[in-house]
Amino acid sequence: MSLDDWRAFFLSMPAATEEMPFGPEVLVYKVANKMFGLLAWQDEPLSINLKCEPNLALSLRDAYPAVTAGYHMNKAHWNTIILDGSLDHNLVKDWIRDSYNLIFNALPKKTQAEMRARDD
Repeated sequence: MSLDDWRAFFLSMPAATEEMPFGPEVLVYKVANKMFGLLAWQDEPLSINLKCEPNLALSLRDAYPAVTAGYHMNKAHWNTIILDGSLDHNLVKDWIRDSYNLIFNALPKKTQAEMRARDD
């Protein structure tokens, strides 16, 4: 997948936004102003940081060489995924959805309801 494909996928999450609060090197994806993904678009190969349940984060690092502890992130909760072609794109998309859902489900119920109402 190309950079544009990954960007479009991140932005396909309901109410997702793309920002550059850390400078132009990293695209940051948020829902309700909370980060769920970062895309180092200038890296070769591309890399992304995703939020993850701590125990799952460890098991993914053990299972996949392209998954490491989150670069410049809380390593208990974030993984860095190197998009070097060794991982199935659908698997990575599932991880993006999981990261989004971790953030969305932690939002106040009122915020969740407002976001759902906007999508209807």
